[in-house]
Amino acid sequence: MIGLHTADEVRAAEAPLLAAGPEGALMQRAATGLATVCLRLLGRAHGTRVTALVGAGDNGGDALFAGAQLAARGARVTAVLLDPDRAHPAGLARLRRAGGRVAGPDGPTGLDRADLVLDGITGLGGRGGLRPEAAALVVRAAAGPGLMVAVDLPSGVDPDTGAVAGRAFPAQHTVTFGAVKAGLVVGEGRQHAGQVHLVDIGLAGTLPRPRAVRLTDDDVAARLEPPTDADDKYSRGVVGIVAGSATYPGAAVLCTGAALRTRPGLVRYAGTAAAGVRAAWPEAIVTEGRPSDAGRVQAWVVGPGMGTDDGAADVVAEVLATDLPVLLDADALTLVARRPDLVRDRTAPTVLTPHDREFARFGQDVGADRIGAARRLAADLGAVVLLKGAATIVAAPDGPAFVNGTGTPELATAGTGDVLSGIAGALLAAGLPAAEAAATAAHVHGRAGQLAAEGGPLIAGDLVRRLPRTLARLRRGSGAGLGD
Repeated sequence: MIGLHTADEVRAAEAPLLAAGPEGALMQRAATGLATVCLRLLGRAHGTRVTALVGAGDNGGDALFAGAQLAARGARVTAVLLDPDRAHPAGLARLRRAGGRVAGPDGPTGLDRADLVLDGITGLGGRGGLRPEAAALVVRAAAGPGLMVAVDLPSGVDPDTGAVAGRAFPAQHTVTFGAVKAGLVVGEGRQHAGQVHLVDIGLAGTLPRPRAVRLTDDDVAARLEPPTDADDKYSRGVVGIVAGSATYPGAAVLCTGAALRTRPGLVRYAGTAAAGVRAAWPEAIVTEGRPSDAGRVQAWVVGPGMGTDDGAADVVAEVLATDLPVLLDADALTLVARRPDLVRDRTAPTVLTPHDREFARFGQDVGADRIGAARRLAADLGAVVLLKGAATIVAAPDGPAFVNGTGTPELATAGTGDVLSGIAGALLAAGLPAAEAAATAAHVHGRAGQLAAEGGPLIAGDLVRRLPRTLARLRRGSGAGLGD
């Protein structure tokens, strides 16, 4: 797992190292790591053009020292000082000795010809949007040809929430130091960070246990145990599906298909779209009755496309009255938002899978802090909350939150949420703890989306068809080939 940390946690971890080591040692480690990544991205140093946008904080110092290292290797480095009187003096002196040039915001910045632009405007202490002068430089940099590289955190991005107020640096790469900041992988920060490169500066022994984590492909593979010779259809998990209706039969077909393709031992369908499910998936056991008539199951998925009438409300209440794990999606979320005690009163695991508008039905706005919002609703309801988004958040009443790192904008199409619910339900029935099942499902769903998108625009059914290949790639350790 990759730990995700707040700005305060990183500062606290740095403090004992700053006190114990020689002055500037930590900054030198960071700058060397930054310069190394930049060299790798450029392919060579000699003759390349680098412009560093330099603010008054330590990020400006990191950019100056890294610029000096690049200049010493033959790069033509220009440091644009936004506040010349407060630029890091030692870094500035080192850059000048290495042959780097210094300019003001209105001087010859070189942004129109730069091969690489370093963002050292603000750091972990920056809050709110960029000031007009800095914002104007960022606009010019983005319009130029240079590769956009942020130092530790794109300026204008909140380090803890990823919120962006106004203009922020649109990095293609972010070189972050010591720990991955939560703001790099959630909210708008995810879009501004680009590819994140973590540089080890020696914080491993002083960082606290993270309150948010990100699963890797290896973490997910460890939770996707293949069948063994000792397994049968009941030992692999039996998932019950209540989804779809005469109006939305596709939701039942997609959800059931995703559960089957995730490969539990058995899938039972009990809903009002029985004919469509039976035709599409003869492997499922279809019951045209209430959930209690379906037979033994080990977890339920309830809600996609089922409607919100009194009959649907009765079914949701019936399933929540069991002592089995239950995943609630779509219409079931609308129904339990009206009667949240149906969830609060449960002792068995419950997973809710809202998008932002469904989340708001519980009387809480998501706001800028998506991790915090998911945690609050999870604590309020005593349930696991999977908050859908570009970076899906999974939070339980206790333990770390999970931030999903897979996916593609192509997943923003009808029916993909039904597929996610089917995957998660199968993992719940297989016995994974609720939060881990939800987080693993989000990861698998995102990887399937990436694989499906290789062929162009995708539809939800493409995810179901790609699930076996996605699971196989993850199990054999080649999921990384699908991208992050």
